[in-house]
Amino acid sequence: IHETKVVVVGEKKSMILALVLTFFFGPLGLFYASTVGGIIMCIITVIVGLLTFLFGAVGTWPVCMAWAAYAVYKRNKAIDDAAGGRVPV
Repeated sequence: IHETKVVVVGEKKSMILALVLTFFFGPLGLFYASTVGGIIMCIITVIVGLLTFLFGAVGTWPVCMAWAAYAVYKRNKAIDDAAGGRVPV
């Protein structure tokens, strides 16, 4: 029986770190998980904050956290799939 080694280039991101960063820093913390998401949410947070005297900006924090969680999940899943579904222990 022949085993093949799989080498996957890419580092997984920490879900906990992504959620902590977005909890404390909102859209700026989202840059850890997703650069595009960070840019988009920074723009949206500024616009919403200006229109609602910063009260609406608080509502964008949960959106940033959800986006970060999804981005990290998607990246880590892509790395696992590239390894043929095998996750090193």
